[in-house]
Amino acid sequence: MEKVHLLTLGCPKNLADSELMLGALLRAGFEVTLDPGEAQVLVVNTCAFIEAAKKESIGAILEASQVKRRGGGRRLVVAGCLAQRYGAELREELPEVDIFVGTGNFLDLPELLRRTETPEARPIPYAGAAHLLPTMDEAPRVKTGDFFTAYLKISEGCNHKCAFCIIPKIRGLHESRGPDDIVAEARSLAEVGVRELNLIAQDLTAYGRDFKPQSSLAGLLPRLADVAGIRWIRLLYCYPNFVTDELLETIAELPEVVKYIDMPLQHADDAVLRAMRRERSGAALSKLLERIRRKIPGVALRTSFIVGFPGEDDAAFERLLEFVRREQFDRVGVFTYSREENTDAFDMAAQVPERVKRERRAALMEAQAEISLNKNRELVGRDIEVLVEGSTAGRATRLRGRTPAQAPEIDGMVILKGDAEPGDFVSARVERALSYDLHAVVTGAIVN
Repeated sequence: MEKVHLLTLGCPKNLADSELMLGALLRAGFEVTLDPGEAQVLVVNTCAFIEAAKKESIGAILEASQVKRRGGGRRLVVAGCLAQRYGAELREELPEVDIFVGTGNFLDLPELLRRTETPEARPIPYAGAAHLLPTMDEAPRVKTGDFFTAYLKISEGCNHKCAFCIIPKIRGLHESRGPDDIVAEARSLAEVGVRELNLIAQDLTAYGRDFKPQSSLAGLLPRLADVAGIRWIRLLYCYPNFVTDELLETIAELPEVVKYIDMPLQHADDAVLRAMRRERSGAALSKLLERIRRKIPGVALRTSFIVGFPGEDDAAFERLLEFVRREQFDRVGVFTYSREENTDAFDMAAQVPERVKRERRAALMEAQAEISLNKNRELVGRDIEVLVEGSTAGRATRLRGRTPAQAPEIDGMVILKGDAEPGDFVSARVERALSYDLHAVVTGAIVN
């Protein structure tokens, strides 16, 4: 029995693909190991969204190739977005890689590994497909990470034509998973202890629009909320144009759906938004945010922005900065524009120097840090609900957790004093506020 070590880079959607890959490998008789040194098969599931992600992926591949060289008979597999985007070119640049599988053919990996069991059978020609959306029966996943939380992919691909984005060319056009299959997976996750479902897709709000008759995310959420054992359902990546009143009312009405919306806006200057092909003006975005807050009182809003997009001058950036100060988001992520070939923005005039991009990112993050600190200070003395994740690094006497307003991995955390176990929901009183984290003491357990 050969052992497989799999490293996942990039976004939660990649993690979901990795769990499907592991499921296919285990079903084919492979064994999974956390130690790359004892693996006969090394798999790197890559990201290629922006330049920094590509560099990280190449670095991980080169590290894995060093491990491969230290042991005879090992095979190295490169999977995911980098393989999908550059598989043919990388075949020439990285001869140490035995197999490239893209985002749409990674379930073929067991058969490809069998075909490369002898050195003379390697490497094999690269062949990728845009995306894969198998049912649970076709590809049961292997749950990794914390037992109490899981990402649940509800669709694949994207129909938007944002000028800066390569994802549709990597992942293909949008396709929704069948609702029965999604609910069945949610039940299977709940049966093994999952209490929090984080819904993921390139665009959650496009869910069901490709069905005949059309369906919607608002129609799916009540079915997921009925799954026994699930306490929190979180929405990660909603596209502004498709945030309907029906969806907002559903979020407000269902206790299991946390009052948290992740909705990347990318910018707020009208000219930059048009150049990005985001289809909305800054004023329209402000109206949307007002409507969301009116429909869902107390909602936590997370967004992300791109600074340094071609044509973003000082005045455009100042309008974005003022927009952030005015709208008072709960969470903000800021990216510097990455110039990606085969996107419409690649050849645009007025490219912004890297130094200016970095300065603008720092200024926007500084403004948001002040907003976040003020919002956190308002919680001091209040009782909040917290999902306990485990102990803090280096402090076994302290626990860490998250509130409904904190998504895993991308938001801050709550540092807790008190007794609780990972996966517990507790009530905690906030004693201290930092820019992104909270300090609190456990006041009781929440039973559900």
